[in-house]
Amino acid sequence: MEKLFIADDKDVADGYTMDVYFERTKRILEASGLADVKVCAEFTGSSLPKGWDWAVFCGLEEVVRLMEGRPISISAIPEGTIFKPRSAESVRVPLMNIFGRYTDFGVMETAMLGMLCQPSGIATAAARVKIAAKNKTVLAFGNRRMHPAIAGVLDRSCYIGGCDGVSSRMGGDIIGKEPVGTVPHALMLLMGSNEAAFRAFDKIIEPEVPRIMLIDTFSDERAAALDACRIIKDLKGVRLDTPGSRRGSYKELINEVRWELDMHGFKDVSIIVSGGLDEKSISEIVDTSVSGFGVGTSISNAPTLDLSMDIAEKDGAPVSKRGKFGGRKYTYRCPTCFDMGVSLSPDDEIKCKCGCMMQMIEKEVMKNGKRVGDVRTPDEIRSYVLKQLKQIGEL
Repeated sequence: MEKLFIADDKDVADGYTMDVYFERTKRILEASGLADVKVCAEFTGSSLPKGWDWAVFCGLEEVVRLMEGRPISISAIPEGTIFKPRSAESVRVPLMNIFGRYTDFGVMETAMLGMLCQPSGIATAAARVKIAAKNKTVLAFGNRRMHPAIAGVLDRSCYIGGCDGVSSRMGGDIIGKEPVGTVPHALMLLMGSNEAAFRAFDKIIEPEVPRIMLIDTFSDERAAALDACRIIKDLKGVRLDTPGSRRGSYKELINEVRWELDMHGFKDVSIIVSGGLDEKSISEIVDTSVSGFGVGTSISNAPTLDLSMDIAEKDGAPVSKRGKFGGRKYTYRCPTCFDMGVSLSPDDEIKCKCGCMMQMIEKEVMKNGKRVGDVRTPDEIRSYVLKQLKQIGEL
C-alpha cells in the first residue's frame, strides 16, 4: 500500500508538518548570530467561537510529550481548566508559556498550536453537551466524520470534556476504557431482519458487551423495541437513531417507546438516542425518560479555538507586536465564577468582581526539557472538568 496522507510521530517531531516559514526563520536567525536569543513566548486567544463564554483547555499532555528533551521550560494552566480568554482589563490570558532559545522551539509552533486548538474546541463542545444532558450518559460517536489519523486525539478530547465513553479502540486504549457502540444499520440490512440481527449479536458477541439493540431499521420503533426485549434475555437498552425526516417529534417517539416498554414489564430496559444531536436538541429531550445520548458530528466537528503563540519577552525585556501586551505574565482565576486575571507577578492579590480572591493557577510542567510533576491520567483530568462543570450548572 502506498503511504497515506498522514504524519507519524517522527514527521511531527522533526518539524516535517510545520509551516515552512518557521524553518526559514530559524535559518535566518542562525546566520545572523541570533540563535542564542532567549524568549518567553505565550499562548493566548482573543475570543471564543459560537459565542461561548468559556472553554476547556485540552491537549497539554501531548505538547509536553512532543517537547520533552528540548532545552526549554514550560509553564501552563492545568489541562482540563475551564478558562475565559481575556481578563476584565481585556488582556489576553496566557494559557501556556515557553521559555528558552527561540531557535530551539519556534519550528514547533504549528504542531503545538494544533495540539491545543483543536482538542480544546472538541473538549469544550463535549463539556457543553454534558451540561445539556444534565449528567445523563453521553457517548462520543464522532469518529466517522473526521479523518482516522486523529481518532485518538478526538476520543481523548471528548472524554476529557465529559463524554462517558468513546467508540474507537485507539481512543479506548488512550483513556484506559473499553470502547462502546452498538451495531450499524448495515447489520440488520445484511441479516435481512431485526430478529436475525438481534439473535446473531447475542450469540456471537462476547457476553460482557452490553446488549443494546438498534431498533429503527425496518419497523415501527415501539414494535422493534418489544421484539428486542423478547429475543435478548439480558437486554440492557434499545437505541433510536431515526432520521429527522422520519421521526416527527423525537420527544414523543421516546415517550411512546418508554410507555410500551413499561406497559409490557420491561422497565429496566434503557433508551439511548442518537442521530444529529447537539446541545440544543439534547436540551429539548433531556427531561424525557431517555437514559443516554450518542453524539457525533456536533462534538467531533467542534470549532477550533483560535489560539496564537507570541513572543512577550526577549532576553529578559518585555517585547510584543502591535495589538499584544508585552512582558512575561502570570495567569490567575477566580475559583468561584472562573473569571480570569493577569499579573506581572506570581504573588499578586487580585480581587474578582464577584468579591473572591483570584488564585494564580499556572504551574511549571517542564524544566530544561524534563517533565515536572506526575502524569495526570485522562480520568483525573476528566474528573477535574466535571467538578468545574458542576459549578457552572447551566449553559
